Amino acid sequence: MLVAALVFAVGAAGFSHDVMAQSAPADSSAGIALHKRVLYVTRLSHRDREEDDKVRTHLESRGMSVTMVDESTPASAANGMDLVIISSVVSARDMVGTAFRDVPVPLLTWESDLYDSLRFTGQKKGEDFGELEKEHYINVVNAPSPIAGGVPAGKRWVYPRDDEMGWGKPGPGATVIATVPGEPSHAVVFAYEKGATMDYDFIAPARRVALFLGNRSFEKLSADGETLFDAATDWALSPAALPVARKSAQ
Repeated sequence: MLVAALVFAVGAAGFSHDVMAQSAPADSSAGIALHKRVLYVTRLSHRDREEDDKVRTHLESRGMSVTMVDESTPASAANGMDLVIISSVVSARDMVGTAFRDVPVPLLTWESDLYDSLRFTGQKKGEDFGELEKEHYINVVNAPSPIAGGVPAGKRWVYPRDDEMGWGKPGPGATVIATVPGEPSHAVVFAYEKGATMDYDFIAPARRVALFLGNRSFEKLSADGETLFDAATDWALSPAALPVARKSAQ
């Protein structure tokens, strides 16, 4: 009787494990980044460009093909690309009114001083967008979003100690993922779906994503911070959601 009970228990445990393994959700992001072409805009001669090289290495380790270009490169360089990344190493002053705003290619940036030109936010620095010099926590407010990458809701540390953190007050069509703790209107991770209304009533030509990084903070990201970075990249690279068909009048 004891032997039979043990056999049953072991069998049941094995069955339970198999069921759990089969019911576990698959990683839907697997393969999204593979072979994708990324145009990475920076200042090639700037000393902080070496941090961009670390970002590039990370992107390439995930299967992407990355082309680094200077901020003076025309927006037409985005033709044929799957994603445009604009680093905070660029000079926002030199890119005021940038034509990258209009490219029909997904775009991700962490240069908060460009949020206005890209129509992510309004134009007043310190009111519509800005940068904290010392912060290492964020507040995840939209954990179910794929852009959160599974990072739980609530206060999470993304740097081991205080560092630069950009923020913005997004336009009406934005999806906000995370904010500055205690400042719910200061978004540090937010996005626009293709066709969503950005600031200035600008319609997003493709997916747009804003992150909180500073010039030299990528290498300092915590596990949660890196997860958010990868999830934001994957979402930008994924096919845009199809618009809901309008019902015909009866």
